[in-house]
Amino acid sequence: MGQEQSRRVRYAVVGLGWFGQAAVLPAFQNAKGNSELRAIVSDDPKKREELSGEYNVPACSYQDYDALLASGTIDAVYLVLPNSLHHDYTLRAARQGVHVLCEKPLAGSSSEAKEMIDACQRANVRLMTAYRLHFEPANLSVVSLIDQGAIGEPRLFTATHTNNVKPGNTRLEGNLAGGPLRDIGIYCINAARYVFRSEPTEVTAFAASSDDPRFKEVPEMVSAVLRFPRDRLATFNCGFGEATVSRYSVIGTEGEIGMESGFSFNSPITRTIQKGEQNESKTFPLGDQVAPEIVYFSGCVLKGRDPEPSGLEGLIDMEIMEAIEQSAREGKSVALDLPEKVRRPDRNQSRTKPAVEEPELVHADTPK
Repeated sequence: MGQEQSRRVRYAVVGLGWFGQAAVLPAFQNAKGNSELRAIVSDDPKKREELSGEYNVPACSYQDYDALLASGTIDAVYLVLPNSLHHDYTLRAARQGVHVLCEKPLAGSSSEAKEMIDACQRANVRLMTAYRLHFEPANLSVVSLIDQGAIGEPRLFTATHTNNVKPGNTRLEGNLAGGPLRDIGIYCINAARYVFRSEPTEVTAFAASSDDPRFKEVPEMVSAVLRFPRDRLATFNCGFGEATVSRYSVIGTEGEIGMESGFSFNSPITRTIQKGEQNESKTFPLGDQVAPEIVYFSGCVLKGRDPEPSGLEGLIDMEIMEAIEQSAREGKSVALDLPEKVRRPDRNQSRTKPAVEEPELVHADTPK
């Protein structure tokens, strides 16, 4: 490779559904300083043909994934597959010494997540859970404001994340580890953890469904309460049968921070601060949230650093979600004993990239 190529991490994007096409592939234009799209992987011949031409990269099927890993033409994979496939495709990449940037949730289960972490550590490859909000300026500003005492001591976190998923979407399939908790409720859990800078010790949860046939395999909605150290509480609601809502608030002893569209990747985010008689509002413009995590991960690969968010970050969320599912199933609270993380997202990770225009989709549809 030439000098310019040698400082770029060469990626294959594996999985070309809605998010892969709408957000991940276009993000490489904003990440070209240290990252390069070199291959795409899909089992859909039309996707392979059209997207290979559009992005001027070779395409292969899932059956040829191992050959691609062994080819020496890529350094990393960005996995945008159904949740149940993350484990297998990560282990296969690690065996070939290929780094892994994996969409959330990290795996279909906590045991799978542990195996993924162990496999990548043994192979000395980097594993990062693709939490785009760990690099998003509006969300990281909340962390900074709380650190500065803008609302006193944070005591309550409350969030709602819902959308109305179309019938037939893979996120409605239980065997693919779908459902609202794992797909969008995870954002609420992760945000509560980085807002409170600690791990929950106990959860209580409920799940419910209407008679809508979409929810034969996964619940329509999940609500949970998480107890954090120092007697702080986080509550959230997530669902796949409701209007689109994406908001959260942090209530402290002296004020409140609100985030409208706080978990969204394709709309501006509005942050409000209320403290006594003072009210402040700021709207953060729409930006590319995927390119920053690609650039950051490539930096970790090139410099031999462990990323934040790590595989451990994804594992902890998996363990919390499994406790929530157990609580909803058994009708009782579930205690948690989680490792305490040293590294958490902060303003130093904030990165801004211009918004990308969503391309015309090939054999993919928006999920709602």
